[in-house]
Amino acid sequence: MLQLILAALFFTGLHFFVAGSRLRGIIIERIGEVPYRVLFSLLSLGGLFWMIAAYRSAEYIELWSQPQLLKPVAVVLMAAAFLLAVAGLTSPNATTTRIDALLRQEEPAQGILRITRHPTLWGIALWALAHLIANGDAASLVFFGSILLLAAAGTASIDAKRKRLFGDRWQQFTQVTSSVPFLAIIQGHNRFRLSEIGWWRVLLASTAFALVIHLHSTLFGVSPLP
Repeated sequence: MLQLILAALFFTGLHFFVAGSRLRGIIIERIGEVPYRVLFSLLSLGGLFWMIAAYRSAEYIELWSQPQLLKPVAVVLMAAAFLLAVAGLTSPNATTTRIDALLRQEEPAQGILRITRHPTLWGIALWALAHLIANGDAASLVFFGSILLLAAAGTASIDAKRKRLFGDRWQQFTQVTSSVPFLAIIQGHNRFRLSEIGWWRVLLASTAFALVIHLHSTLFGVSPLP
């Protein structure tokens, strides 16, 4: 368990205290943008693999029971997570490097951005939350809890960095979209249009989700289905 805690601290600390702070700018001034991105990516991958290895070898310490009633909730969250993640990875959004071109559009908040300006991070957050619900042990709390915290905090961190960088253009963008899924639509600042997301994204997300559900028992030794 100690290895998992250390790995989680390294992984989250790397994002909070380097990527999410002004230290990022200082490092970029010293070594340049591209070397920073390469170095940060390597360290992030190393930290993630360390977390995974430590999680797989951690002892099982039960914290709460795992009622079958919660499994359908976790499955629904996973389905939503796949759709958000796939749509986010295949669309310009606040997390990508294409944000400058996006903000120059007449109507930047379209497609999945009508739901949330951080689809990929919310997909990761829902994935982590689903696994927290489905698992009741200490190692899962540390592993998935760290990822959930990082994804949720990442939305606020990116918003702050984009505001500093783009100023009024970012402010205008945030007025017609929201970080919290569906909040801008509920508040009347935007409208839900499923057709803009793209049928192929829904199909791709559904296929990936079905494949993971089918292979989950083989890969991870437990079925996610009730």
